[in-house]
Amino acid sequence: MTLYAIIRIRGTVDVPPKVRTTLRLLRLVRKFHCVIYPKDPTIDGMLQVVKDWVTWGEIDRETLKELILKRGRLVGNKPITEEAIKRIFKVNNIDELVDALLQGKIKWHKYDEYVKPVFRLHPPIGGFKGSIKKPFGAGGELGYRGDKINELLKRMI
Repeated sequence: MTLYAIIRIRGTVDVPPKVRTTLRLLRLVRKFHCVIYPKDPTIDGMLQVVKDWVTWGEIDRETLKELILKRGRLVGNKPITEEAIKRIFKVNNIDELVDALLQGKIKWHKYDEYVKPVFRLHPPIGGFKGSIKKPFGAGGELGYRGDKINELLKRMI
């Protein structure tokens, strides 16, 4: 199963109502927020609506582990610990959690009463390589970028 990392790149000004609603449903209410969702037709449809405000791609194992350990937060804004992972997700360690997420056995956003579904990131170190107004294929930063999302995430964690 494929796991998408979705990052909001553009801000809140002049966003059409349909796009604003879709971003809220994806829980992307601010710039540089990131969420992880399994790939399915519903998410794909939502991403097509918001493609001019976000970028997304398939997250790999190492990046997901780093994202959870460094940027994951429990409700109450406390960092995620190994004990919390054992208690909440009923797995033995972070590696088992990452494997379960990538296989689709655990859905991160379903545990929102324990963990925050949104990861708050820094702006990318070194800045964006292209325009944040153009699609990724045309030398910009927006839209689908495949596994290149991992390079961007590593600069933002």
